[in-house]
Amino acid sequence: MEMVIIAGIIGLIIGGIISYTFINASYKKANKQRIEEINKKSDLEIKEARLTAKRIVSDAETQAEKVLSRAESKNESIKQKKIQEAKQKFSQMKTEVDEKRAQLKIDFKERELNVVEKEKDLDRKRNELNNLKDNIDQQEAELKATKLNLETQLKILARKREEIEQINEERIKKLETIAKMTEQEAKEELLDAVKAKAENDAMSIVKQTLEEAKINAGKEAKKIVIQSIQRMCAEVAIENTVTVFNLTSDDLKGQIIGREGRNIRALEAATGAEIVVDDTPEAIVISSFDPIRREICRQALKRLVADGRIHPARIEEVVNKVQKELNDQIVEIGERAVIELDIHGLHPYLIRMVGRMRFRSSYGQNLLKHSIETANLCAIMASELGLSPKLVKQAKRAGLLHDIGKVAEEESELSHALLGMKMCEKHKENDLVCNAVGAHHDEIEMNNIISPIVQACDAISGARPGARREILESYMQRIGELEELAMAYDGVQKAYALQAGRELRVIVESEKVTDAFADDLSFMISQKIQDEMQYPGHVKVTVIREKRAISYAR
Repeated sequence: MEMVIIAGIIGLIIGGIISYTFINASYKKANKQRIEEINKKSDLEIKEARLTAKRIVSDAETQAEKVLSRAESKNESIKQKKIQEAKQKFSQMKTEVDEKRAQLKIDFKERELNVVEKEKDLDRKRNELNNLKDNIDQQEAELKATKLNLETQLKILARKREEIEQINEERIKKLETIAKMTEQEAKEELLDAVKAKAENDAMSIVKQTLEEAKINAGKEAKKIVIQSIQRMCAEVAIENTVTVFNLTSDDLKGQIIGREGRNIRALEAATGAEIVVDDTPEAIVISSFDPIRREICRQALKRLVADGRIHPARIEEVVNKVQKELNDQIVEIGERAVIELDIHGLHPYLIRMVGRMRFRSSYGQNLLKHSIETANLCAIMASELGLSPKLVKQAKRAGLLHDIGKVAEEESELSHALLGMKMCEKHKENDLVCNAVGAHHDEIEMNNIISPIVQACDAISGARPGARREILESYMQRIGELEELAMAYDGVQKAYALQAGRELRVIVESEKVTDAFADDLSFMISQKIQDEMQYPGHVKVTVIREKRAISYAR
């Protein structure tokens, strides 16, 4: 039994070993097959991945070639566009250079013509001086001959006077014998008769002389005025209140206006001028009553358009720069005018005020041209009247400065004549000049001969045809409208427009208008004038209320 059991156990162990060996071999074989299948599957997947990668790379290369081709075509178009823009810019710059060259040629020709004209003037003046010298030499010779004749005649008269005295002595002795009167008595009686006769004759002679003097004075005054006008040649020019600024293209209007109008508002605020952009092709209008503001706006616009950068900060920078340059230009204009008139020793402040006249007009007449014309007329008229060279220079100086109060920088209630006189006194001008400036509108009393000359020449310059825009009818109409406007208020008794419409004096009835209402009336009239009328400068309204108490002693 035991052997059977042992043999069974050994058989079981051997069977287990054999089974294990068989199972292990089967498992290894199955694993090997599975590994081979896995390897085959991996190789297929790798091959597919490689094919996919090759296809992706091929597609990528094709896409890259397409992108590269599009980039090259786009780059070529951009290149052509830049070349076209560069050509246009070059053409524009060439046009500007040609325009500047043409302008320089025109300026050179104008300067050459001015030089020729000045040479002709110098030749004419040289001929006049030679003629004047010949006349003086001839007059000196005539005076010498006249002097000799006078000496001879004086000797003859002295000899005849001695003969007459002898004859008179003889007659006196005979008269004393006949009349039985002494010489003293006869002399007194004769003097009384001669005195009475002389008084009557003198009165008639004086009356006749005065009448002849009036006639001759009128003729001589007309002659002097006509000669002064004929010798003075002035341009006929009228200033406007608008400036037209030309553009190279209408596209620039949008840049000037800016987004939501910010550029044009900034430019108007900086310059104080009004800019009108309408349908006018390639042009905009700059409007302002102040020519200095118009000029600043025009030059600023010119620089901004040429630069191409138009925005509020750039506008403010350019306007400030233009203002500084214009101030220097004003001083240069004043110095040029003073040198042209040969006036020396003028204060620098007054020279700058003279330059400001270039940008001011009165009734359409340029103030600087009017002042220069008046100065030349004053010098000519003073020479025709035979005044000394010193007074001639003072007259020319007063003619240039007579309207300087119109360009004063400070505000004042004084008229331009009195304000100009104050300015001249402040800067140490001669008393004759100060009086002529202040009295050329009869606001102060004239105390020298220069004052009426300046007044007359001012009227000549302003009244010549074409000097001022307003004709006599429109001027009288505006004066009449001023007076009628004041007369429309209740309580106004009379109204007078003075100083060419620059002042309105209103006389009211003291019973109807109180002192307090007089102030209100002055304000109301000034506001109505401002709202309903057009006028240059400003109008001063003066309301006068006078209370008179009258009684009689019986």
